[in-house]
Amino acid sequence: MLFQFFKSFESEFIATAILIVSMLIIRFVTNFTITKVARQRDINEARTRLIRRYVTVTLFIIALLIEAFVFGAEMKEVAVLFSSIFAIIGIGLFAIWSILSNITSGIIMFFNFPYKVGDKIEIHDKDFPIRGIIEDIRAFQLHLRLDNGDLVTYPNNLMLQKAVTLVEKDAIEYEADYE
Repeated sequence: MLFQFFKSFESEFIATAILIVSMLIIRFVTNFTITKVARQRDINEARTRLIRRYVTVTLFIIALLIEAFVFGAEMKEVAVLFSSIFAIIGIGLFAIWSILSNITSGIIMFFNFPYKVGDKIEIHDKDFPIRGIIEDIRAFQLHLRLDNGDLVTYPNNLMLQKAVTLVEKDAIEYEADYE
């Protein structure tokens, strides 16, 4: 009986195995590329792991979608399922859209941000200008150490909206020499 079940879905199981191998190869190549870009730009390992995790989740969702088609789901059924899921997520996340904005900004900053941990920057904000050393760049915010020793967290989405000036490259190393 179990053998008949496997025999009746033989082609689907073969397609699933091909899909799994393909997705693992794609994941390996993308993770390798992300790691290589991170090393070239001297990006913090924690940020690199975070971006790799985002890519893995995205590939998993794509694999689930493809797998649904392999086992005979129709486009109409999948569209109804995903539109329902996205409607629920959209309504739930509408109130906290800034979190999504910060995550998206964090991904953009990973690939295209001219400053790195240890650089001293100045954020040109009309109401609250900030000058400090970047201590960490996380998924939602940047950690800046001000000259007076205070730690300020600054949202990633605002980093992409405000003008930022590089005051001193690798400022942490220079301050450590004076202590």
